[in-house]
Amino acid sequence: MADPITNAATPQAVFGKEAVTEALADHAAIKGLANLITDAKWDRRELTLTVAPETIIAAAEAAKAAGYNFLEDVTAVDWYPSNSASAPRFQISYSILSLGLKQRIRIIARLSGDNPRIDSITSVWPSANFYEREVFDLFGVHFAGHPRLTRIMMPDNWDGHPLRKDYPVEGYR
Repeated sequence: MADPITNAATPQAVFGKEAVTEALADHAAIKGLANLITDAKWDRRELTLTVAPETIIAAAEAAKAAGYNFLEDVTAVDWYPSNSASAPRFQISYSILSLGLKQRIRIIARLSGDNPRIDSITSVWPSANFYEREVFDLFGVHFAGHPRLTRIMMPDNWDGHPLRKDYPVEGYR
């Protein structure tokens, strides 16, 4: 298989941890995070690595050690209603850039909807502070160990989290 990173003509996507790690064996992110990823995807020249929520700090540290030195964004996706009761409701996405390698990766972790919690990565990238506060405010995901997890967009007395898909269109009355 042609190297999809350097060969822009490679049209096919690669899905699954084994297939991606084999196809992109020389990729810095694959080398650095291989023991942490649970799933992977290479599609449209974008690498997405899935990690378990409990390993997010280790994954952020490994990405930083591999040369990914710029946290671009932290955001969330609400997959409500999911197709099965066991499917995680929330996806936390970390967009990370390596200025030296000129590569971008996405690290994702999936959380249940019952009590969505994940460790804060502000100890690795202090710039995650406001992104995590925004996800907390709008989606209700708690970031354990965050230095000041308070609302950032909505008033302090606001009821609920407006970007959750089960939030009423006109708000609570």
